[in-house]
Amino acid sequence: MTNALSRLLETRDWLLADGATGTNLFNMGLSSGDAPELWNADEPQNIKKLYSLAVGAGSDLFLTNSFGGNASRLKLHNAEKRVRELNRLAAEIGRDVADAAGRPVIVAGSIGPTGEIFAPMGTMTHEIAVEMFHEQAEGLKEGGADVLWVETISAPEEFKAAAEGARLAGMAWCGTMSFDTAGRTMMGVTSAQLAALVEKLPNPPIAFGANCGVGASDLMRTILGFVASGTERPIIAKGNAGIPKYVDGHIHYDGTPELMGDYACLARDAGATIIGGCCGTMPEHLKAMRAALESRPRGPRPTLEDISAKLGGFSSASDGTGDDDAAPTRERRGRRRG
Repeated sequence: MTNALSRLLETRDWLLADGATGTNLFNMGLSSGDAPELWNADEPQNIKKLYSLAVGAGSDLFLTNSFGGNASRLKLHNAEKRVRELNRLAAEIGRDVADAAGRPVIVAGSIGPTGEIFAPMGTMTHEIAVEMFHEQAEGLKEGGADVLWVETISAPEEFKAAAEGARLAGMAWCGTMSFDTAGRTMMGVTSAQLAALVEKLPNPPIAFGANCGVGASDLMRTILGFVASGTERPIIAKGNAGIPKYVDGHIHYDGTPELMGDYACLARDAGATIIGGCCGTMPEHLKAMRAALESRPRGPRPTLEDISAKLGGFSSASDGTGDDDAAPTRERRGRRRG
């Protein structure tokens, strides 16, 4: 499926994605527990500012403010009837910003997890999830998104349902999982398993990869896992800006712009094509990442030692792909991308 992202990837050997959504919106006054998606209607100027900050910092692609824009998540805010509207507005604001950029900029329609556990452990079914993702996808499509961006997924069942929702909407898509438990997702998926899953889908994504997780070092190790699988599909790396720490009553990410510049180049050299930040990544981080990617020559694929020396140590001894690693079985409600 040819679209704006596919065409841009044909002419570039790396693209800079955006940074955090939640961190930036909290700085604009969003309260903890509020649904950011409601701001698409109530505070559109702030959503325009969010997108504009990413574009101004050099992003070639930014995600819409629609991460929790499915019926399951919006029901927590009595807004489940507004799925199509809120997603359409998220994309419309983004379309305006991208079209005014003066250069090609991709509007990626963010689709996060439902927050529900799939049967037989939970009540969510494939059919219901597909319906939710399809509804969200149609809103993003109507608003002018170039591509759908499924992110922070833990369960393979949910990844498959999101893919089906994209297919029903006739939209190209990208997909990332979050690897944060000894190199696996919360539902036990490894980097090798995601790489294999992607190729078995009837409508595989344009690009796939990892976002969020623990820190940039762990995410880099996951990227090397994707590369080791032999995939020829573009790889996405969207790591957090360091490690979260509780400082003066709020969460602070300790990654400096300099560290994120190092991370961006390591990700590129490791084999990632679409490189961005997740929680804690601010415009100053993106500017440093863009400058580093443009000024530093491509180097050899980094080793684990190279990664830990520049970005810090790993949170676990293994990336989860060894035979002796037990797969965790905990589930989460679906953390908001911050």
